[in-house]
Amino acid sequence: MDTDRLIRRKQLLGLIGLSCSTQWRLEKAGLFPARVKLGAGSVGWHLVEVEEWVRGRERVAKRAFGEGS
Repeated sequence: MDTDRLIRRKQLLGLIGLSCSTQWRLEKAGLFPARVKLGAGSVGWHLVEVEEWVRGRERVAKRAFGEGS
């Protein structure tokens, strides 16, 4: 089993393929994993949660285009 680790914003945005503003709006609306405060002015996200969110988006996209169940 992989151990969970925290990723910073630059890596996060590379994984999800969205802009910073879009990611922030999704997070604020409760549609994206919540950030974890690491220190003063420093945040990160749990990689496991982000990867699960990405997999969920892939399933939705496949259904929308009729590519799977």
